[in-house]
Amino acid sequence: MGILEGKKLLITGVLTEASIAFTVAKLAQEQGAEIVLSSFGRMMPITTKIAERLPKPAAVIELDATNPDDLAALESRIKEHLPHLDGIVHAIAFAPQTALGGNFLSTEWEDVSTAVQVSAYSLKSITMAAKPMLAKGSSVVGLTFDATVSWPVYDWMGVAKAAFESTARYLARYLGPEDIRINLISAGPLRTTAAKGIPGFSTMEDTWVERSPLEWVLSDTEPAARGIIGLLSDWFPKTTGEIVHVDGGLHSTGA
Repeated sequence: MGILEGKKLLITGVLTEASIAFTVAKLAQEQGAEIVLSSFGRMMPITTKIAERLPKPAAVIELDATNPDDLAALESRIKEHLPHLDGIVHAIAFAPQTALGGNFLSTEWEDVSTAVQVSAYSLKSITMAAKPMLAKGSSVVGLTFDATVSWPVYDWMGVAKAAFESTARYLARYLGPEDIRINLISAGPLRTTAAKGIPGFSTMEDTWVERSPLEWVLSDTEPAARGIIGLLSDWFPKTTGEIVHVDGGLHSTGA
């Protein structure tokens, strides 16, 4: 039996085999979970095609985290495939190009608000939309990138991640009495589709390769995915509001 045997999960953010979310979906199935993936718009056919590469079939439902209609329909869409949920993986983030790559001082609020809504507020939106489906002892796990410091080129996405981390803490506070855990994995840089969309992101990649105490492989999504699987399991029953670093230990080192 795997550590997720019998668990029912909603996994967002599966877009390519290089994504952390894809590796989470693969490991979750291998560990005994039943999963539903979410995607939206023109990404739906891509996610559906990628889902065929998982060990077992997985349904793909429509979910745009900024669309009130999709959020209102989330419970019914999940129920078409799963009777309840034991966990959610939040692996979505987005910022317009004008909010990245050294444009911090010139970014307009409209683009900043998009980054914050998609990358931070969506954790609350999705969790609450799915809440009627969440069983006692459920676990919600999201992906962040260390927001305790400023990073070159990350700009307003860094601000959005700070809001994301704070959102997780407040959700942990308010949903803890209902035995719902909210935790985050802070991963080091990985060569995912999202990372490739950030101008100059390679500067952070170089930092990790050179400085992390443990060897950091930019193409290896499995360490971060394993962290998510662990937090989805019953092995952390009293852990919530936590940020677990899966970054080769770089967060612990000085300059």
